Amino acid sequence: MEPRDHAEKRGAIESLLRRIPGFRGYLEKEYRRESDAMTRRWLADRLQRSKRGIDELARPLADAGRVEILPQVDRLRGRLDKLIGRIRGAMHGYSGFFDLVRIDEARLEAVYDHDLRLMDEVEALGQAIERLPARRDQLDAALPELTSQLDALERQWDLRESILKGWEEPRQPRA
Repeated sequence: MEPRDHAEKRGAIESLLRRIPGFRGYLEKEYRRESDAMTRRWLADRLQRSKRGIDELARPLADAGRVEILPQVDRLRGRLDKLIGRIRGAMHGYSGFFDLVRIDEARLEAVYDHDLRLMDEVEALGQAIERLPARRDQLDAALPELTSQLDALERQWDLRESILKGWEEPRQPRA
């Protein structure tokens, strides 16, 4: 569900409660937290599913005697696990950012736009990892490509954390 979809899913009681002074800000803050949690869950789950490609690759490599490449595969898997852990373990809602009742809507849109770019990068990396077993004969090229994609994704996650903590200004939203 997109963060903007929350407004369309409200019930009558919630619409009534939104008219109570102060309650609207509380609800909007909760929607931002929920949207953040849903985004992080999707990112981590997508990366977790992609690891099957690594699992499907490791055993045939060992069986074929290509043990020299297994440390690279293990490092890729380890880095992926670490990033998944960072995403899952991120402070829920980044309280410093989401506790603000009145938030600069342009900044919030920029954060959501950054999340969309993150989702695109996670999907691209996930697909590339899932294609690994089919590229078994091209691993000398495929593994550095994946490592580079993972480096870029880690930088984007770092940027997201900095934006949400107020240390970095977000890029302007897509038109």
